Order: sequence, then structure tokens, then C-alpha cells
Amino acid sequence: MTTPSSAGRATTAPDTPSVLPPWLPRIHREGWPFVAVAAVVSLVLALIAAPLGWLGVLATLGVALFFRDPERMTPVADDLVIAAADGVVTSVGPALPPPELALDGQPRLRISTFLSVLDVHINRLPVSGTVARVAYHPGTFVSAELDKASEQNERNSLVIATPSDGDVVVVQIAGLIARRIRCWMRAGETAETGRRFGLIRFGSRVDVYLPLQAVALVAPGQRAVGGETVIADLTGREAPRHAERR
Repeated sequence: MTTPSSAGRATTAPDTPSVLPPWLPRIHREGWPFVAVAAVVSLVLALIAAPLGWLGVLATLGVALFFRDPERMTPVADDLVIAAADGVVTSVGPALPPPELALDGQPRLRISTFLSVLDVHINRLPVSGTVARVAYHPGTFVSAELDKASEQNERNSLVIATPSDGDVVVVQIAGLIARRIRCWMRAGETAETGRRFGLIRFGSRVDVYLPLQAVALVAPGQRAVGGETVIADLTGREAPRHAERR
């Protein structure tokens, strides 16, 4: 389970260039202990029966892929908001940010993304600025696909003060299976769009709250790629995007 120390206390996780060939997935360092445990279990199973060993190998590969950490090409523009997570956009609309942040009490534009166990679970900063606050809140573990997960589930929030467009809030939310939230940012640190800032294990939700003048550039049902997909325009100059299933 997540604890205040694990969610609220930052640990350094710098973005380092990958030395791996492009065809081999990069695995985040927080995943290696889990991969090692799965590999040991696979070895034990192989000693019992070869078929069990092969099942263990498949499970080890699955664990490794869960912690994959691919490089991303992040669009660079002051007024763009970039997806904080891989997954499906489940809702776009006005909502109140988490009360523990003690903001202005006004609704903001919320864009929610659901991460399945098959998605990349490394979270990335949606905008550049300064991290004004990091706040952990305990809670339940209902399915992250439900809107009530934003209010009821265990979560960790970052308030990012942008240079000219107000505060942007990004919230990591635990899900039905996810029981561990990791955040590597501290209040006062410089936020850079696309930088890795956290990780949620295993299946979860990420909400991004934007000033009401912002315009969403994604629609519910659309798949987002963390660190790459443009999800909103902070200035409101762009026209809202609509989508059709085709």
C-alpha cells in the first residue's frame, strides 16, 4: 500500500539517456527488483517441472514489460499541455481539484486518463514551471475507470505553477489493483514538460486539472501517449476537439 512517506517524499530519478538498442525496451530501475524476484521464482518452478518454468519465464517477461520506460519525443511549446500518462482518456470536463490542496475552490477543466495493466506506468509532467506543492491523501481502491475514484481513492497531487498561465494540477490515483504510488518530485523543484516524475503500480488513473480558459484537445475514448500527446491548450486559442469512432 502507499504510505505518506512513499507518495509524498521524493527520491531522485533523473532522466538518463538509454544505452540500449532501440528494439529492446528500457526497464525502469524500480522494476528490476520485481523482475529479479519473478526470475528466481521461475527458476524454482523450472526445477520442479519444465512447463512450470516456462510459465514463470512468461510471467517474468510480463513484469519486465509492465515497468518498461520508453523514450518519448515531447512537443516543446509554452502553452501546450502534454499527456501525463499512457492510457485511454475517460473524461473531459469541469471538476473540483482535490480538497487537500486548498486551492480557490473553483472548478477547473479536468482531463482523466485510465491506465490498464498493459500500459506504460511511468508518469510525466504535463507542463513546465515550478512544483508549488506535493500532497498525499489516503483513500480507498475502487476501480480507477470510475469517476468516483478521483474523490475516493488514494492519491498523490502535484501543483505546478506555470510562468504565465496559472496553476496546473496533476494527480496520481491508485486503482483497484494498484496499491503503490511513487513520486520523485519535491516542492520547489523545477518542472519540465515530459520529465518523468512518478510511477503507479499496477493499473491506475491520472487526472490533470487546468485553468478554465484552457481548451481540451482530446476527447473521451481517445488514447493518449504520456510525454507526447497534446491534450490541451492553456491559452484557449485553439478550438475544442471532438472525436468520432470510425
